[in-house]
This record gives sequence, structure tokens and C-alpha cells, in this order.
Amino acid sequence: MYTKKIVIRYPADVVDQPIVYRLVKDFDLIFNILKARVFPRREGLLVLEVCGTKENFDRGVHFLKEKGLRVEPLSKSVKQNLEKCVHCGACIAFCPTGALHLDGDSMMVLFDAEKCNGCEICVSACPPRAMEVDLL
Repeated sequence: MYTKKIVIRYPADVVDQPIVYRLVKDFDLIFNILKARVFPRREGLLVLEVCGTKENFDRGVHFLKEKGLRVEPLSKSVKQNLEKCVHCGACIAFCPTGALHLDGDSMMVLFDAEKCNGCEICVSACPPRAMEVDLL
């Protein structure tokens, strides 16, 4: 079973289409919604954990891209800007997945993008704004 966390950004004209339904029905993929921002007539955002065969996953992503949606790995969505980070650790207390943690040897805040669920709580919790969201 192949599992991957992805960010799907879609234009306003696709918001009313059953995109996730098609992933399930046509490509036999299982999904867990980690985050969703859906508004009528506005760009939308879905953060999904998708499971299935690698072949079906690739076919599903191809379908999404053909529909004009942007698909990227979740790790590209939330980033730690090391130039801004002062390693205060404020973000660690708010991270629900343990993606942010303090390295005991170096006393530096480390970010594990694979553990990140894209909730973006760390972005508002970070005093120097070192946790950032890539909205491209």
C-alpha cells in the first residue's frame, strides 16, 4: 500500500466538482482529509493523506492535473526558514504531530516535514515568523 500526503490547490471554477469522489470511485484511492479550505467562487485548498497502489495514485494525480489542479507533496507546503528561526521552541508546544522538536544536543528546533499534517498552527505560534506556508 502506497501512502502519501499531498496538497491540492484548485481554481474557483473547479470548487463545485466532485474531485475527491472521483479519486475514490475511479482510482480506488483511500483518503484522509487533514485540512480543507473551500469557499464558493474562490481558490480552494485540500491537504490529503492518500493511500492506494502506486499506479492508482499516479493515475489519480494525473487526473487532478488534467483538471487544472496543482498537486504537490505536503512537505513543500510548510517550511522552516532557518534564517529567521531563533530556536526559541515556542512552536513545539503547538505542534500536534511532533513534526517540530528540540534537538537535545544542539538545542535547535528541528522540523520533520514527513510528520507535518499541514495544520499551520506553528505558523501563527512562531514569534519570529520562521515557520512559513508556501502558497505558490
